[in-house]
Amino acid sequence: MDFKQIQELIYLVNESNIGEVTIEQKEFKITIKQKEEQITQVMNSIPSVQYHPQPQQLQQSAPQLTGGSSEDGSLTPATNTITIKSPMIGTFYRRSSPDKPNFVEVGDDVAPGKVVCIIEAMKLFNEIESEVKGKIVKILVEDASPVEYDQPLYLVEPA
Repeated sequence: MDFKQIQELIYLVNESNIGEVTIEQKEFKITIKQKEEQITQVMNSIPSVQYHPQPQQLQQSAPQLTGGSSEDGSLTPATNTITIKSPMIGTFYRRSSPDKPNFVEVGDDVAPGKVVCIIEAMKLFNEIESEVKGKIVKILVEDASPVEYDQPLYLVEPA
């Protein structure tokens, strides 16, 4: 089977309602699986990070939030935060395995590219990276709990 035939086969599978096709010839085997619409969106999405002030939440959670230091040395609450949101539906994990430390804790500094959690979706473990530089001020999801697409995971005070 040559490359052009494989391309045509992929095109036919994509255009049809066939979920999966496997072809075997002598020492050659190919399996083509059609992705579900939702999965295609998940694989093409990137973690969304938005500037989103949370004044009510800040007032309710002020003791847990850290901000800058005032002249008298006391901590001031963060006035703006960035929300790191889930890019997919799945199960949220704060660490890579039970015997490993959490990726981030409240007060930890993060930078673009730093892994902040893992979301398991359809037996695939997807590392979610920060796209912003700052400090984690609040963790909004419990470990090993289900999350929805675009659900807030962390609040980050930008640096």
